[in-house]
Amino acid sequence: MRNELKYSKRVVVKVGTSTITYANGLLNLKRVEELAWVLTDLRNSGKDVVLVTSGAIGVGSVRMGMKTRPTITREKQAAAAVGQAVIMQIYQNFFGKYNQTVAQVLLTKGEVDSTEKYNNTKNTMETLLEMGVIPIVNANDTISTYEIEFSDNDRLSALVGEIIGADLLILMTDIDGLYDKNPRTHEDATRISCVEWVTSDVEDMAGEEGSAFSVGGMKTKVEAAKICQEAKIPMAIVLGEEPTVIHQLLAGEDVGTVFGHKEEK
Repeated sequence: MRNELKYSKRVVVKVGTSTITYANGLLNLKRVEELAWVLTDLRNSGKDVVLVTSGAIGVGSVRMGMKTRPTITREKQAAAAVGQAVIMQIYQNFFGKYNQTVAQVLLTKGEVDSTEKYNNTKNTMETLLEMGVIPIVNANDTISTYEIEFSDNDRLSALVGEIIGADLLILMTDIDGLYDKNPRTHEDATRISCVEWVTSDVEDMAGEEGSAFSVGGMKTKVEAAKICQEAKIPMAIVLGEEPTVIHQLLAGEDVGTVFGHKEEK
């Protein structure tokens, strides 16, 4: 499974809020710049690259002077509107440093559910990729309340992979893969290197929603893996602290957890 990843031509990379921001909600500029360098390098090597980013609500909340992340939906939407502008400006600056053109694509559930909008989204994304552009995708929290429940864009990134016919989805997060038990509370927890098919046992490893183990979003990442396996797209969960882990993954090294789409018999 890992050796096949090096042949991935079209790659979707998703970064969670915890990957690109500090605990105080401010952007981790060093990490964002490294991410821009790695993704540009992939693009230079001939791969099609799409970035799905989270963080708009958190970054916008800080910029607006909120002491905590908002819980009221309309405040989340307002924070997202501010945060989107901030994040895109930063991405533009860092990708521009490496002469890489990027584009902003905001999606709602309607783009997934409507055949016409689905096709329009696909055509736009295909055109951008053909022109060597890296689309930067986020849920359009400003106009759609549903997207705020996308759980940090894990499922959204899987749907983006399906729309563009990706060869690989990489989820960068604050944990280095799926474990057989909560590594935060069990010293003997073991990282699962490869998962050929998401079974009920695999889902149980992710914990219940709202549990301590799900704080990092592992439950929604396994749900994303289920979307990917139906679309026959390999998926990987990797630690996002060092964006160069993407190079390690594509070289076949044993990092993170790789999900395949071969059903167990």
